[in-house]
Amino acid sequence: MTQAKSSDRVRCCKLLIEWELLRFPGLLPICRETDHPCKASRTLWEVKNGVRDCFRVAHHSSRIHLEQRNLAPSTINVRLAAVRRLAYEAADTGLLSPELAAGIRRVKGAKRLGVRIGNWLSINEAKALLLQLPSDGLRGQRDRAILAVLIGCGLRRAEVVALKVEDFQFREEHCVIADLIGKGMHIRTVPVPAWVKRTVDAWTAAAEISTGTIFRRVNRMGKLWGAGLTPKAIWHVVKAAAHRAGIKNLAPHDLRRTCARLCHLAGGELEQIQFLLGHASVQTTERYLGCKQKFRHAVNDNLGLEDS
Repeated sequence: MTQAKSSDRVRCCKLLIEWELLRFPGLLPICRETDHPCKASRTLWEVKNGVRDCFRVAHHSSRIHLEQRNLAPSTINVRLAAVRRLAYEAADTGLLSPELAAGIRRVKGAKRLGVRIGNWLSINEAKALLLQLPSDGLRGQRDRAILAVLIGCGLRRAEVVALKVEDFQFREEHCVIADLIGKGMHIRTVPVPAWVKRTVDAWTAAAEISTGTIFRRVNRMGKLWGAGLTPKAIWHVVKAAAHRAGIKNLAPHDLRRTCARLCHLAGGELEQIQFLLGHASVQTTERYLGCKQKFRHAVNDNLGLEDS
């Protein structure tokens, strides 16, 4: 009788293992570590429930743990988003119950209190940044073209290093960077001012670049080498130019903010600036402008109704 019960138990464990392996083929290496069906079945159960326990811990304590590390709200939200995405995948494969996945989804992100102070350049500071170059050599022409694109077009570092000669086209008799793939795979077309195009053309002519990546490395002998630059190299170019111009705490993204504010001061519409920068939300564009309310020259002082 005991042997019959034992054989039935082994048979049930084998069926359970076959069923679990059909659902989760990735658990096959775990089964191979044990030579008995009952032990293998128990191991599978522990692994699956261990995954569930892991998500329970993440659900209850991830945000608290991140906040205790004094991380920025944006960093906390990015990491919580990764946990949520992993929970979705686990729920789709059956490793996690839909109820627990929904509970993880309800974990609220960290709120950002206050607004981080941005850094914008004035027109004179932007001109000084473009003019204070180490030399008129090949490296100096390249750096000036990079700074011109950052300030004049408001591109991100990754977008600058990915620029190709073929990206510069004409639309409505105006030079543009056509179909630029930016952050989040958003596609936009960026107008290129005439002075920026002249600066880029001067660099490509001096470097004899007619196709492919525009911005490339220049060695100490003043010759091109390598396929292109990295976003970190753009950071060094901006830092070196800021040091020569006497501007402190300047980052490449500050030039993107500067482009937005200078466009706004020149009378540019908020909607057009949003198109230029490629923002999905107009609220993001408003933060880039860094506008302040002016009471001395209030916008409602001259409505044309003063004599009424």
